[in-house]
Amino acid sequence: MSKASTQPPAPWMRDALRKGFNYLNNAKFQEASEECRKVLTARPDLAEGHFLVGLIALEIKNSVTAMRAFGSVTKLDPTHGAAWAQLARIFVRAGQPARADGALQKAIENEDGNSFVQDLIGLVFAQLGDQQEALGWYTKAASQMPSNVMFRVNRANCNMFLGNLEDTEEELRDVLDMQPGNPNAHWILAGLKKAKDREHVEEMQKLIATGNYEGSSLAFMSYGLGKELEDLEDWAAAYEAFAAGAEARRGTLDYDEQAEIDMCRAMERTYTRQWLEDDRTDYEDPSPIFVVGQPRTGTTLVERIITAHSQVHSAGELRQFGNAIRRLIDYRGSSRFSAELMEQAAAVDAAKLGEAYIQTTQKLRGDSPRFVDKLPSNYLYLPLILKALPNAKIIHLRRNPMDACFSSFKQLFADAYPHSYNQREMARHHARYYRLMAAWHERFGDRFFEVRYEDVASNLEPNARALIEYLELPWEDACLDFHKQKAAVTTASTVQVRKPAHTKSIGRWKRYEESLKPMREELEAHGIPVGDW
Repeated sequence: MSKASTQPPAPWMRDALRKGFNYLNNAKFQEASEECRKVLTARPDLAEGHFLVGLIALEIKNSVTAMRAFGSVTKLDPTHGAAWAQLARIFVRAGQPARADGALQKAIENEDGNSFVQDLIGLVFAQLGDQQEALGWYTKAASQMPSNVMFRVNRANCNMFLGNLEDTEEELRDVLDMQPGNPNAHWILAGLKKAKDREHVEEMQKLIATGNYEGSSLAFMSYGLGKELEDLEDWAAAYEAFAAGAEARRGTLDYDEQAEIDMCRAMERTYTRQWLEDDRTDYEDPSPIFVVGQPRTGTTLVERIITAHSQVHSAGELRQFGNAIRRLIDYRGSSRFSAELMEQAAAVDAAKLGEAYIQTTQKLRGDSPRFVDKLPSNYLYLPLILKALPNAKIIHLRRNPMDACFSSFKQLFADAYPHSYNQREMARHHARYYRLMAAWHERFGDRFFEVRYEDVASNLEPNARALIEYLELPWEDACLDFHKQKAAVTTASTVQVRKPAHTKSIGRWKRYEESLKPMREELEAHGIPVGDW
């Protein structure tokens, strides 16, 4: 595609683009697309038309079209900082850090003081795991436009991940002075510390009662309310808030349970002991440590214990292993996981897969000889990890099924775990996970290490020592002081892991036993033990 013409767009084109952006801001994606079509039919070299196409594609979760559209913008106008920043964001999500770095550098070179581009650059740095650099860019954007609530909330969120909780609270209070009903601000604020009184609870209840919240905004408010009511041990009211939030969030998501059932069945059929023995690779890199399991089962706690060791770096929750598989088999499906993907992955060249993973994580691994990839859903890839990276270490976290399921149910996730917002769907998902891990344990149990969250939380030192021994590292007392680490934590446990290990969450589900009958019934129907653990 050649560079854009210097000829300015006709007045009707500017009007059409203006309409298109207005339609986009009001979630009228079909109408916005029609305005784009009119403009680009007449002027295919108009960069802003392609930029609008990219933004629409992002909103409807069509990353392929978005990447193509923003790519067209940068060809037509190489100085378009916003398009470069959007490309960087897409490349991060696609697990392509090298391409993300290149696009990010172009965005930085061409941001021209645009606060919206600065905020987006901050977002990309955050997604790359560099929260400190992200904070600098969020601050640039917020300093230029202190009245922009989105910029201020992004900076507050970043400060929370960095452990700057006082700065986070101060920022959020400023946001709520400007916009008292901001749902994201209320949700983050509720999570910062334990509620001591009902002041914020009553404020959130009044806002929800206005009826002005729905979908994601109602989910934010309800989960924030539920968290503070739980702090105050108002268990019945807390459950009602969590349930309202879950229902609101579930309504915004697509979840194909049958596809998940088919995938798990395909994996049990495909990944056998014999499969692992065939075509073994001698790829020797010993640096990766995978911490896997279900979310909210202690994976962050274990990761922090391990990464308190001087020889281990926290790389965060990486999608590089799954993305490497997709690239090597040229998988074009839109689903992150599927039966087709898992069946095709079984034939991948294991040595190439291991090498691809090591190469694509190079920039994320720090200077330590070992690194932790803490993406819980990597349990699905466990046989492939064993084959591609035979010297890698894998730690699987287990937790009481009711505690694990309820802890996910009462957590608002960013863009994962769509099964977690319905009690029965959550329980059935957990049953599939439980069965799959039982199969992996039977077939490959001598190749990975299992630990129970309850054991680590209630008896830290012997379990921490066992973890470090499994990793074949010398013991360091710092592993017992994991909560003193300054490194950023970008999971749902960001506040909790800055405190010493405790047992307050063990058996928490029993406070809600009556309300959680559907979850328990579903687990028991699938043969999952739910009693003492």
